[in-house]
Amino acid sequence: MKEVSFSDLMKNIKKYINDEKSLEIITRAFECASKLHEGQKRQSGEDYIIHPLSVAYILSEMKADPDTICAALLHDTIEDTTMDKNKLSKEFNPTIADLVDGVTKISKMNFSSREQQIATNTRKIITSLEEDVRIVIIKLADRLHNMRTLEYKSEFKQKENALETMEIFSPLAYHLGAYQIKSELEDLSLYYLRREVYDSIYNVLEEIKDELDTVIYESLEKIGNALADNNIPFEHKERIIC
Repeated sequence: MKEVSFSDLMKNIKKYINDEKSLEIITRAFECASKLHEGQKRQSGEDYIIHPLSVAYILSEMKADPDTICAALLHDTIEDTTMDKNKLSKEFNPTIADLVDGVTKISKMNFSSREQQIATNTRKIITSLEEDVRIVIIKLADRLHNMRTLEYKSEFKQKENALETMEIFSPLAYHLGAYQIKSELEDLSLYYLRREVYDSIYNVLEEIKDELDTVIYESLEKIGNALADNNIPFEHKERIIC
């Protein structure tokens, strides 16, 4: 998986955000997060800042607003650094501080039983939805990047995180309409929970990929032509399945 840089993030953001003030606060959020996480490493050995950068990048692909991008860059600062909510509010704005604080509260979960964990997690997430749905969107992006880098965890942690993802975060992504995140979360969870099933499905898809591409492409062409006949614009990529 390609390591995301700040220039990659800004290139993506500038596709839909042109306001200089917004770009400036995003830059400040990155610089602040970089300074606060300086010297911290992930289990992969990479600098910790790569994680919030990657979370922000995932959200930029969803065209998230500037406050959400800033909160993604800063989402671990309250939990893992000397930063607190009041400082964030003064340094940036109250909305960003609330978003970071909300993600932190969801992350701080430690329960005695599986049933209690699922029930309490769900209640906390529903509460976050009532406060600001962006809190949960950031948490989903956070979970997605953590799942993408799960290989560096122990086998026990891999299965534990994958099961929690299948039980809580994948259904949540579905109900929020974040279907691409839901799909990838399920794929990654299956990879760690039922590797033999994952490999079997993967091999079948590889065998029929070209045929499926052709069928889907022809169908899209027909739909596109029908829409064009009615002066309705329609675009699609030539390659459907990667």
